[in-house]
Amino acid sequence: MLKIWGRLSSINVQKVVWAAGEAGQVFERVDVGGPFGGLDAPEFRALNPNGQIPVLEDGAFRLWESNSIVRYLAARYAAADLWEADPARRADAERWMDWMLSELQPATAPVLWGTVRKVAGYTDPKVITEGVKRTEALMAILDAQLSDRPFLTGERFGVADIAVGCGAHRWLNMPVERIARPHVQRWYETLFARPAAKAALPLPIT
Repeated sequence: MLKIWGRLSSINVQKVVWAAGEAGQVFERVDVGGPFGGLDAPEFRALNPNGQIPVLEDGAFRLWESNSIVRYLAARYAAADLWEADPARRADAERWMDWMLSELQPATAPVLWGTVRKVAGYTDPKVITEGVKRTEALMAILDAQLSDRPFLTGERFGVADIAVGCGAHRWLNMPVERIARPHVQRWYETLFARPAAKAALPLPIT
């Protein structure tokens, strides 16, 4: 049985839990990180020397970095459903996964920290406003991408939808005013109707 280390309030853990669910895998999840602590424990550092979540254990195989874990689960356990065998289609999906890490996640994080988690230094309205502005520019890109297709890379649900869908879930449930993005909203509602998404994306966000 798979073991996933990490608290479910972590967006990176959510990706992995969602992917495991879509792949039909039974798993044990261990709360660690945030209020649960444990990241500096020697036993956890033996799993990930960076002291970060999530970590996946699949028998003797251990893997960290959320996008790498999602790709592994898709390739190993859901090749017919989530994985793209064609190099161009796979690169397209992985491009959006990287976009989530490099663009969307850094943009939304200060908004979450300021409005939900109330982290010192991020509750300044100017910080929140800048985060909202930056995120809105990215959501316009996402809305355009989804304007002529049901999922991020075309007709088929896949790993890109899992990664970016976690970011959309966070953004669309923050206590801020947002510009209406009909294509993003339609896509998000389709994603959140999936049982594996519901299990991985708790509400309210914390």
